[in-house]
Amino acid sequence: MPNLRLALKICAVGGALLAAAPAQAARCGGDFNTFMSAFSAEAAQAGVSQGVISQALGGVTPDPAVLAFDRRQRGTFNKTFEQYVATRVGPGRIKTGRAMLQRHASLLSRIERQFGVPPQIVVAIWGLESDFGKGDIGKLPVFRVLATMAHDCRRTELFQGELLAALKIVQRGDLELRDMVGAYAGELGQTQFLPSSYIKYGVDFDGNGHVDLRHSVPDVLASTANLLKTAGWRAGGSYEEGTPNFEAMREWNRALVYRKTIGYFADQLVGQ
Repeated sequence: MPNLRLALKICAVGGALLAAAPAQAARCGGDFNTFMSAFSAEAAQAGVSQGVISQALGGVTPDPAVLAFDRRQRGTFNKTFEQYVATRVGPGRIKTGRAMLQRHASLLSRIERQFGVPPQIVVAIWGLESDFGKGDIGKLPVFRVLATMAHDCRRTELFQGELLAALKIVQRGDLELRDMVGAYAGELGQTQFLPSSYIKYGVDFDGNGHVDLRHSVPDVLASTANLLKTAGWRAGGSYEEGTPNFEAMREWNRALVYRKTIGYFADQLVGQ
């Protein structure tokens, strides 16, 4: 459910967004086309080809619905853990998660050896984010969403960084332009990576030369594990509240109730 955790996801990656932002951010507000022209020039200076810029940003228009949704984001996790987990981890999802553990056992074992993250944690995140790739991963044009948010002056540098990262995803050939659809903050793929996280943590685990977090299950699951490893996950350690691994999940989501739900779901998948 990418929309439910939008605000905290943005907060969690704020530093990465700032790092990805153009050195001289385009001036927010004012005429949208003037803003986009300035941003496009900065993207070219950052090494993005004119072809990619034209294809991705040509004719893009602001989306008022995106701004309206963003302004409604308040009190994202105001339920108790018991209330929240009851809506996210039911018998059907547990059953499917266990089937995914079996179906992808060999892949998950390789991922654990390389990144140190146990299969049940990776599969729990996968299940919560997109129902194992079968649920909602967003249908909004990412470049329109990010251009809208970047033009808005509240967090323009953050979203200019995301917009630049999205261009780089296309430039690298990881996703086709038609696949650049996502949620209300531009999250992409089966475990809902913001573009800057896609660039920072994405792993080509199927060996085809591209990081495809929409269609490639090996890339999706390995990239998810890589994010946690980079955030400080300790192989073989507990992920209970108060442990270093529980804290490592802050890079995924800062909300305490969400991280507790990941751990609870993971335990259910292995029968604990």
